[in-house]
Amino acid sequence: MGKLRRLVAPDHPVGLRFTVLYAFLFLVSGIGLLALTNLLAGVQVAEIAPGGGADPAVAPELARELQAQWTGWEGRRAQQLLVGSLIALVVMAVVSVVLGKFIAGRVLRPLRTITARTRRISADNLHERLAVPGPADEVKNLADTIDDLLERLETSFAAQRRFVANASHELRTPLATMRVSLDVAGAKPEAPTSTVALAGRVRSELDQVDRLLEGLLLLARTQHGALEARTSVSLGDLVSSAVTSRIADIAEKNLALDDTGLRDTTWILGNQTLLCRMVENLIDNAIVHNRHNGWIQVSTTTEEGMARLVVETGGAVLEQEQVDRLAQPFQRLAADRTASQTGSGLGLSIVAGVADAHGGRLELDARPDGGLRATISLPQAAAPDRITT
Repeated sequence: MGKLRRLVAPDHPVGLRFTVLYAFLFLVSGIGLLALTNLLAGVQVAEIAPGGGADPAVAPELARELQAQWTGWEGRRAQQLLVGSLIALVVMAVVSVVLGKFIAGRVLRPLRTITARTRRISADNLHERLAVPGPADEVKNLADTIDDLLERLETSFAAQRRFVANASHELRTPLATMRVSLDVAGAKPEAPTSTVALAGRVRSELDQVDRLLEGLLLLARTQHGALEARTSVSLGDLVSSAVTSRIADIAEKNLALDDTGLRDTTWILGNQTLLCRMVENLIDNAIVHNRHNGWIQVSTTTEEGMARLVVETGGAVLEQEQVDRLAQPFQRLAADRTASQTGSGLGLSIVAGVADAHGGRLELDARPDGGLRATISLPQAAAPDRITT
């Protein structure tokens, strides 16, 4: 019984627990049936056995011979009944396990269906419902409860998207007004030097807020918006364009750039604007959060149907636990990363969001020798047909 309790403990799968319970019940029923059969057979034998009702005129020798024959027959019959009962018990044990597993599977089949359908529903298809048919039983009530939860989640996500979009758009108008007012105040000939300097600092902060709003809008779009205008894009060309436009920033920090691993045969399918922003953010992260006289290495590869972009930088040894949080919004690593005047804390979040929206992922790893390795994996696409003349 102790082993049975351990098998039906809550830490075991429900299917195993149901199988054990059903098999145990079937087996107990079989044992009870066999025990009752043997008991009734014993009573019948006792009723027909020769005993005190024998005729006194029968010779004692004949009575003893009959008694011996009866005893032998009764022993053989009891042995056969015992062997048959043991065989039947073994057969019942096997049948009990098979029936227990079959019944447990039939009982849990609706729950497996609900689980599979629920797993296919994500933030991008919250409009889908389980819609389980059948009578109003416990399984139907569970499915209806999950559908109600999905409806509330869909409403909440939609409200969140509308709030982020509306708030960002509404904030841009007063920001533009403030920026124009500062430009006018600073352009006046009689404006004091302190006013001009203050206007410059405030305008710089306004630019930072504007970049933050743009990042929030883009992040909301990648997380909850549908991708349109999909086209085949060369991942190597995107990286080359992003690096070329940032040559001045790379030279300002005297960074050694190794882009010999770029391949123009690495093609992906998606929204070119978002993919371009993803690559640019990754390159910007490698430049801004790098030390002077450091290095950057970029490469593209294809493996098992996936296109990969790897960007590595040198630097101090980082903790992987802290690196894992960098893809979350407004997460930075250390004081040297928060000192940036151009970062909003959304760069890698946008990279992860764009990659996820295209069926890929972003992996961040702390290099054992120091620095960071960022890997973007995206489904590989076929190269478009080139028209030659």
